[in-house]
Amino acid sequence: MTSPTPLKGIRVVEFTHMVMGPTVGMTLADLGAEVVKVEPAPEGDTTRRLTGSGTGFYAAFGRGRRSLAVNMKTPEGMALVQRLVARADVLVENFRPGAMAKLGLGYAELSEKHPRLVYCSCKGFLPGPYEHRTALDEVVQMMGGLAYMTGLEGRPLRAGSSVIDIMGGLSAVIGILAALRERESTGRGGEVQAGLFETVALLMAQHMAQTRITGTAPRPMSVRLPAWPVYDIFDTGDGGQVFVGVVTDTQWPAFCNAFGLHDLAEDATLATKQQRVEARERTIPRIAAVLKRWTKPDLMAKCEALGLPFAPIGKPADLFEDPHLNGSGGLVAMTLPDGREIALPALPVSLDGARPGGAGDLRPPGADGADVAAELGYSAAEIAAMQEKGVITG
Repeated sequence: MTSPTPLKGIRVVEFTHMVMGPTVGMTLADLGAEVVKVEPAPEGDTTRRLTGSGTGFYAAFGRGRRSLAVNMKTPEGMALVQRLVARADVLVENFRPGAMAKLGLGYAELSEKHPRLVYCSCKGFLPGPYEHRTALDEVVQMMGGLAYMTGLEGRPLRAGSSVIDIMGGLSAVIGILAALRERESTGRGGEVQAGLFETVALLMAQHMAQTRITGTAPRPMSVRLPAWPVYDIFDTGDGGQVFVGVVTDTQWPAFCNAFGLHDLAEDATLATKQQRVEARERTIPRIAAVLKRWTKPDLMAKCEALGLPFAPIGKPADLFEDPHLNGSGGLVAMTLPDGREIALPALPVSLDGARPGGAGDLRPPGADGADVAAELGYSAAEIAAMQEKGVITG
């Protein structure tokens, strides 16, 4: 099935690194936009060379671009970049505040020259008292309450993914698409900004609302008062673990009878959801003891047959072999710059039954420099001269 390309014809110039900005470029590329990533010559984006927990950043969010590695400190390099921006529909950047303006590539200057340009800045904080602070995913998770809600009491813990960078990037894409739609009516582009701190705030909205409604601040999720009668991780007889939820009045008797807990199903003091929530200290040990008699595969099969929410406790590496992802187009096959093949998650949407993605392999630094320059009107001699002087690579 052909990947859907609703953004075909949209040209994007990307000045990004790390995760938040690259998430924007990846998403637009997966949806069919032509994305040129501008990288420093000759080695390219430093994200390519991260180690430790950053090893996967570039592979995860770098697909689908053409690479232009250029020395923007030279007049020739800056002239090439300016020519590239002049034909773009969208510019995406996620550098520190003021960095793009110092290069002559800030919103104020470019919007005057190119009024149809949609200019997207991915920042730590939207305009306000904090806007000049340096932010990282961890920084905003700590200050915005996500780390508090994730860890144990007194032991804040960052979430186990760059969740704010990724969600912030997706929020930026929403803003870009809205600005492109507005441009159809007005003929003018505009400035889109997305903030990491504001992204955390949105994720904390449910807990903020709970605080105001109840008058009590919620405890961390690890020690929360559950809202559901059964919403727990259970050990299985073969050493596995399965999360099981029993959250409705119709699920409760079906669950109890299926697992031989007939007395609980008939107990009048457990007739309502709230009664069962309040009785968890009595019911959960009984349920845990019964479920531990089952193997992990058999317990999951039983829960699926009953229509219960359930999940094995998986690890990231398990997703490579996940039958649903592999059977639904949920993994995008790519080739790394060193020739190794890999498959990583597609965008979590389908369009008319097809999954967007597979927009291209990870390109080596500057791999498309000569082609991009030629498309911008440079002659073969001019391109060769720029390559010889180190203005561009590739």
